[in-house]
Amino acid sequence: MIRLVAVALIAVFVWALLVKLVAVIRRGNIDWTGVTAFVGFVVLAFWLRHVTGIG
Repeated sequence: MIRLVAVALIAVFVWALLVKLVAVIRRGNIDWTGVTAFVGFVVLAFWLRHVTGIG
């Protein structure tokens, strides 16, 4: 039962994030510096995991 509640809360959170993302994209008010920094951080994390095997 607790898993069901946790999954439901996560699903609602992801849905809210998607709604906000679509609203920001429609307005065209996107901070591309922040987006590229976030993408670079994620890519670096995956690369370091691949190289070191930690994580």
